[in-house]
Amino acid sequence: MKTRFIQGRRDPGVYGIAARAIKNVGILLLLMIIIQGVEAQTANPRQYQYTFTVAKDGSGDFKYIQDAIDAMRVYPLAPITLYIKNGVYNEKIELPANNTDVNFIGESADSTIITFNDYSGRGRLTTFTSFTAKISGNRFYAQNITFANTAGRVGQAVALYVDADKAVFRNCRFLGDQDTIFSAGETARQLFIDCYIEGTTDFIFGPATAVFQNCTIREKSASYITAASTTPGKKFGFVFLDCKILVAADVAKVYLGRPWRAHAKTAFLRCELPRQIVAEAWNNWGNKENEKTVLYAEYKNTGDGALPAQRAAWSKQLTDKEAVLYTPEHIFSGGNTNLPGEKDWFRQAALKPFTWPVKKQ
Repeated sequence: MKTRFIQGRRDPGVYGIAARAIKNVGILLLLMIIIQGVEAQTANPRQYQYTFTVAKDGSGDFKYIQDAIDAMRVYPLAPITLYIKNGVYNEKIELPANNTDVNFIGESADSTIITFNDYSGRGRLTTFTSFTAKISGNRFYAQNITFANTAGRVGQAVALYVDADKAVFRNCRFLGDQDTIFSAGETARQLFIDCYIEGTTDFIFGPATAVFQNCTIREKSASYITAASTTPGKKFGFVFLDCKILVAADVAKVYLGRPWRAHAKTAFLRCELPRQIVAEAWNNWGNKENEKTVLYAEYKNTGDGALPAQRAAWSKQLTDKEAVLYTPEHIFSGGNTNLPGEKDWFRQAALKPFTWPVKKQ
């Protein structure tokens, strides 16, 4: 059939009209499929798996933790729980930012071990890529797990890099040397409760607002426990509440902290300090200007290392009125309190009930 021209326009003819109709129907069908897919994703959470088990012996869903992470739905409609059976998981893992609301539940803190041995200077690795585990998904929760970096005393070697907001670690162990925990994320809030942390130099460092409650912290060398890089304007940086500080027997001098950046904030309240804590307790990292911007505070610490009258003149002993504000409720209250769970996310997470999965037959 010949194509005709009508009033200066090309007439597509019968075949052209039919083709256009078919094309329009195809587009409509495609839109319907997309809409149905979106509705299925948002309206039927049961079609996705929300509980996984990792076991080295093959009795779980996966043998490797990263394989389980890769299988998780991003931005899930309900919390995802990963049960990790006892074993040494020699792998470098990463939980991306779009993997939110994930729980890692180990079988036991001493025997559920995630470990690797990267370090800064190994190939193209830096401090920030030397991690054993990197946790970026918000509202993360971990319990009964050891995070370790076994590189040794070769420089910066991170066991845990966490920049997730509302991250909670309960009854976990963090083993390393220099830079064991990078508490990252300038606006992130993190809680470590009933944990064990060890290292050598600056082994708790970063810009996050982090509370360490009822933790045991062990310094293995004559160095610095903390190196906060709190961003300007924040009221709190690192806060240690009711913690016990240990120092290796062959170590004579230890500092509570030094500022990785100006405006660093670190406070120790009601902590037990050993005799090896130097009288001044705090170091300005070779820059007197830091003394004008940092807030290094203490309140009613105990032990042979608690010497308030001999502290660095630019540090602070909190008053009773000031110390009242150093609670998780107040420290973590900077967000939008109108959002669900914003006021007490840390309390909800710490009380989460978990039932260990029944062994597969």
